[in-house]
Amino acid sequence: MPTVEEKAAFSERLKFALQRSPEKITGGTQLALHFNLRHHGDQPISPQTAHKWLTGRTIPTADKLRTLAEWLRVDLHWLHYGPPPTSAGRATPAPLPRDEKYPLTPETIELASKIESLSAHHRYLVQELIEQFYGDSSER
Repeated sequence: MPTVEEKAAFSERLKFALQRSPEKITGGTQLALHFNLRHHGDQPISPQTAHKWLTGRTIPTADKLRTLAEWLRVDLHWLHYGPPPTSAGRATPAPLPRDEKYPLTPETIELASKIESLSAHHRYLVQELIEQFYGDSSER
């Protein structure tokens, strides 16, 4: 049975994914309506059920999680449990100090390649986003 913390974390991930969706879902009634248009299970969900998902009181069943993940175009594991641990059972490494560089890994090279293939405008947006999270280099 999920803990209170797990339900709350699921709720936050669901709200994050909904913010990114084109429908801009703002409450349980809208979530239920849009969800029911996509879910082909036995019964539709009620606005109250959707509200419970959004407020962290319940986590959907596996078939409903699958529908949500497909609709919102997010990873099913991420939606249900959060980010997966790194491969080979290793814990996520602690962040390096700001003045140190991370070692090149296949993942960082792939990410850099994807960023590099973006248009100049989109690369600028990615840079701005990173600076919002990491801080502008002129502030260090």
